[in-house]
Order: sequence, then C-alpha cells, then structure tokens
Amino acid sequence: MFSSLGRQIMETIKKQLAFFGSALNIRNKRNEIIASNIANAATPNYKARDVNFYDEFKKVTRNGDIKISHPEHITSKNYNISGKALYREPIIASLDGNTVELSVEQMQFSENALKYQTTLNFLNGKIGKLISAIKGE
Repeated sequence: MFSSLGRQIMETIKKQLAFFGSALNIRNKRNEIIASNIANAATPNYKARDVNFYDEFKKVTRNGDIKISHPEHITSKNYNISGKALYREPIIASLDGNTVELSVEQMQFSENALKYQTTLNFLNGKIGKLISAIKGE
C-alpha cells in the first residue's frame, strides 16, 4: 500500500505523463492533416485544413490560457480558432480552387514535427528521471 505521499507522487507522475502524451497525440493528428494537405496539393478544389494545437491542448488538459507572472515573461499567442479541423485561407488563390500552398504546408509540417520531437524529448527526460529515482541513483 502507498502512503498519502506515495499516492500524491503517483498522481503527479500520472498527470505529467498524460500532459505530454496529450501533446504528442495532438501533434501527431496535426502532422497527419498537414501531410494530407501536401498529398492533395494538385487536387482541384481541395481545401487545405489544419487544427489549432493550443485550442486542442486546452480542451484536452482543461487548462485556460497560460498566464504570465512576471513582466519579463514572454506572452503566449492566443489563437481564437475552434478545436476541429478548419480550412486554411490561402495567401494566393489558385485558379483550380485548391487552397494548398506547398511552401506553407511544408513549413507548417516541419515546425510541427520539430515541436513533436521536442515534446518527445521532454517526455523521455521525465521518464529517465523517474527511472533514476526508482533505482535510487
């Protein structure tokens, strides 16, 4: 049986793993949507879609906007887009009705993939620290 402190520690570990797991799931979903956009770059009348990571993450974690507590903290951007996949507005309209702009999609995909890898690195670091603590290292 766990003591009260043990239960608190286990709950904290569970919350941290769920936090990073949720971020990875949303990043993965976003990569799939952007990859679909890229794959349909030549499909007439295809409408590029995307999801807003921050809104999706707030829904999953049930947290509000990140608040700053010091004047030197960097504020986060507030994206006012609903959580479902939305259509992306093109910068330059295509004659065939396709709204995929390959350069924009490639940039979005690369940025999201980098953020996915960063989140994975954070999660691996957390797990590594937990394993070290369990082993007593």
